[in-house]
Amino acid sequence: MLEPGSAGSRRGITVVTSLIFAILLLLAARWAGNFLKPVALALFIIAVTWPIKSALQRYMPPLIALALTVISTIIVFVIFTMLVVWGFSRVATSFVNAAWKLQASYEGAVAWLGAQGISVASSLNDVFNVGLIVRTVQQVTGQASTTLSFWLVVLAYVVLGLTEVDRLKQKITGLNDQKFAASAIRIADHTARKFGRYMLVRTAMSAITGVLFWVSATVTGLNFPMEWGVIAFVLNYIPFIGSVIATVFPSLYGVIQFEHWETALALFVSLNLIQFAIGNYVEPMVSGSALSISPFVVVFSIFFWTFMWGLFGTFLGVPITIALLTVCENVPSLNWVSDLLGGRRKDHLERLEKKAES
Repeated sequence: MLEPGSAGSRRGITVVTSLIFAILLLLAARWAGNFLKPVALALFIIAVTWPIKSALQRYMPPLIALALTVISTIIVFVIFTMLVVWGFSRVATSFVNAAWKLQASYEGAVAWLGAQGISVASSLNDVFNVGLIVRTVQQVTGQASTTLSFWLVVLAYVVLGLTEVDRLKQKITGLNDQKFAASAIRIADHTARKFGRYMLVRTAMSAITGVLFWVSATVTGLNFPMEWGVIAFVLNYIPFIGSVIATVFPSLYGVIQFEHWETALALFVSLNLIQFAIGNYVEPMVSGSALSISPFVVVFSIFFWTFMWGLFGTFLGVPITIALLTVCENVPSLNWVSDLLGGRRKDHLERLEKKAES
């Protein structure tokens, strides 16, 4: 017979071993980020577009359905890119031509702070200048070719993946272990549905943010209100980082345009309040409710995967967490993870009540 403490010791060893394995896996994911980022993004796009391809296959040959799905995906990406280019191009010329006003405004603020005895302003004066803005724009432009190559790799993965989805499903269905096969297909199906709901939530939140930005710019009299709203709508798909960019640029433009600093300050405060309320409260709550994820986990996953993979980790943080929690929901031994980190969904509560009764 086993000694009384042997079962607990084995359980502790299992937990420690699992933690070590998880840490090593995360380190490997960070180290292999350049390889895994396009794969992860392609898998996300495949999961979102696969239901569209499946629906089209009911009315046309699979090859035509694949072509239409890929073309539709490219069109959506091009539209979003054109919206960003249109919005920024409309304001870029005016911004650059009047950038000297921003420099003059900053130097005036530095002088005022110096008169108040705030010595840190003098060091900031050496850092903040028009040249810094120009260098930043040049760095962004230099990344254009790298970004294009990245998306071409992602597109290749998407085309190949959509081609193999039905064949892979047939292979999984034909496995000897029917229980594992049914679980794998169920996990893939649930993950795809949650990804679709996640994109609907992000689209709705981005649209609300864009409209509120347009209203704020219109009320304060900021030039190009429609353009700022479009920029906010598109960039809001990138959590936190996109929101910061969408807030900083119209605020800087307000400093250039408005003669009275009170108006520029009111614009800055209103835009930040919009982003703070939607990004930190409304969207995490809506995402958590729609996807059965704790709002805290939503925010944590964004910051964690940003640390792991940078900008693409910011975008993919929540989808990766959705996929992991979906696996935990469908694996009995990992149900406790989804119960702990998931939202208070009805089926979760019913399962917990049954466990308590038993």
